[in-house]
Amino acid sequence: MSILFPKVNKPREWDYRPIYYDKEKEARKEKLARLHRGSFREQHEKNMMQSKAKYQSKLVFWIVLLALLLFVFYYLI
Repeated sequence: MSILFPKVNKPREWDYRPIYYDKEKEARKEKLARLHRGSFREQHEKNMMQSKAKYQSKLVFWIVLLALLLFVFYYLI
């Protein structure tokens, strides 16, 4: 403890940072909020339906091709 210079606590500083509106940041937050509300599930279901339709169309194609080949072999041989 000093007699000539006693310790005095510094006053608390006022640390104020103003918040400015950032349009891009708000758009990112909104996009992120939309993604968390179930759009992943909707997108997954949409992709699954498309892949199922693609699989069915391929299956129909191969069945028709097989039927045509059987028809051709039956009547030509």
